[in-house]
Amino acid sequence: MKNYKQTATDVLRLVGGEKNVAQLEHCSTRLRFTLADPAKADVAALKKTPGVMGVIASGPQCQVVIGNDVIEVYDELTKLGSFHASTGAPASAGKKSISATALDLMVGIFQPLVPAIAGGGILKAFLSLFALVGWIDSAGVLYRTLIAVADAPLYYLPLMVAVTMAIKINCNKLVALATVGALLLPATSTLISEGNSLFGIPIQNVTYAYQVFPAILAVAFLYFLEKYITKITPKPIRVFFVPMVCFIITFPITLLLLGPLGLTIGKGITTVMLAIYSKVGWLAVGLVAAILPLLISVGAHKAFIPYVVTSLGDLGYEILYNGASLAHNISEGGASLAVALKTKNSELRSTAISSGVSAIFGITEPAIYSITLQKRRVLFGVMIGSFISGSFIGLMAVKAFVAMGPGLAGMAMFVDPENAMNIVWAFVGFGLSLVGSFLATLILYKDEETAETVGQMSAETAVPAAATAENNVVYSPLQGKAISITEVKDEVFSQKILGDGMAVVPVKGELYAPADGRIESVFEARHAVSMVTSQGAELLMHIGMDTVKLEGKYFEPQVQDGDTVKKGQLLMKFDLDAIKAAGYDVTTPVVVTNSDRFAVKPAADGMVVPGAALIKLEVLK
Repeated sequence: MKNYKQTATDVLRLVGGEKNVAQLEHCSTRLRFTLADPAKADVAALKKTPGVMGVIASGPQCQVVIGNDVIEVYDELTKLGSFHASTGAPASAGKKSISATALDLMVGIFQPLVPAIAGGGILKAFLSLFALVGWIDSAGVLYRTLIAVADAPLYYLPLMVAVTMAIKINCNKLVALATVGALLLPATSTLISEGNSLFGIPIQNVTYAYQVFPAILAVAFLYFLEKYITKITPKPIRVFFVPMVCFIITFPITLLLLGPLGLTIGKGITTVMLAIYSKVGWLAVGLVAAILPLLISVGAHKAFIPYVVTSLGDLGYEILYNGASLAHNISEGGASLAVALKTKNSELRSTAISSGVSAIFGITEPAIYSITLQKRRVLFGVMIGSFISGSFIGLMAVKAFVAMGPGLAGMAMFVDPENAMNIVWAFVGFGLSLVGSFLATLILYKDEETAETVGQMSAETAVPAAATAENNVVYSPLQGKAISITEVKDEVFSQKILGDGMAVVPVKGELYAPADGRIESVFEARHAVSMVTSQGAELLMHIGMDTVKLEGKYFEPQVQDGDTVKKGQLLMKFDLDAIKAAGYDVTTPVVVTNSDRFAVKPAADGMVVPGAALIKLEVLK
């Protein structure tokens, strides 16, 4: 029996504890944490936790891949603390790039829509299939009843988008729902179709059902308007006055400007994707399929969701991504089953079988993180099968009519009432993926291959290990008073959750390299630096407590991710007085995060200067 409670306990501890979790939610295979301070998460230890298949960490976002047991682990997590699930804005964790912010917003809006759209879509596909083979009368009451509810998720896409958008950006959900809902009222449709003008501006004849971007723009405008009106409105009348003013202003502006603009954006995205398909055709589907395991490993595949949903709303079908996804998903299954057949490792065989079956049914994360990204030759096998099948699917112009992860159970998503061969070619693509990846992996895979995560070397392989020296020294990176790590006023450090070490209370705002090595990360909020020394010790230097909230203010990094540094090289300048004046504790922990490989012993007590011995390390054998 799997110990879900223990997995949940370990995961929560290693992401920094309940207080470090600003938001928690889950998808079909992953726990999605938004962290208050990313520096408090021990990603390396998370990856080694029993029950965890992989970890994707980027800024405040930390995705922990659990696989098919994600719901059970999530349920145990909710018993351990009170977490927000898509309710309100997460705690600040430094400035993100515009592209990262946009992707996070789009995923937050569209990801929650997928179950409803997939459920309605697959029901519609089965009804079409049953009507096609004569199992149900398309003019009968039962068919008409079920087809109505199956069509509802796409028809009411604007309403669902209004809700998810409002939740994501933390504005009034019901006001957003009512504002966007007014676009679908019969009275509004009549008003639009009559060719009326408002304030002398013609109201464009737009059909808002099945659309997403008009709702996104309307709710975005509502968010800023609501904040401003709330600010200037007396508290006794806010409860009715703020929504009333929002209705009065937002809806007319949506009718005149935001709605037509949103429609243009949505059609533009669909047009661009179809243009790409028309230019490179079958090759586009094959290439997307081949690189999907790499895109999924960093979450970049989510960028396709807005296009897929928009295409289904505009055209009623999607012709590029879902076909590529089918080719990739089944290739993951075929490759995993090949590993299961060829390996002599019983534990790997068991994992490969379960992961392969899951992938064939459309859930690929277990295969990706436990097999594909751990074995380069398996990755090559997956990419070969994906490209062959994806190219065929693209050549046959296979259309998908549902937004969901393609797999054996969902093949009805390719049923086209106007083209019976569509699903036939989809099944041929299914077979090509399964056989192609199976044979390619069977030929390429060798059991003696060492597990090495694709695209990311571990600290043990990236830097020479500490086998050449019995004793190592980590020198003080700061001028100040050295204290025990247990005296730090943050239990993440004082309880040695991230690892053992020391701390320094600085008297000067300069952080120096405590050893020769390579910079792993200068955190987005610029309040912490991690590095790997030339002896293999992984160090985290966290300047102050809760200073992530400063969002980089008062910090001036002197190095970048990936830089090679020498002991005593200046890593960071920071305004010590300003940080203190802002009310922050400036105690700076220096933590050996892979202290399972070293015995960590204090080497200083009292005042130290940069370059003075702070920590002694002894390699554990």
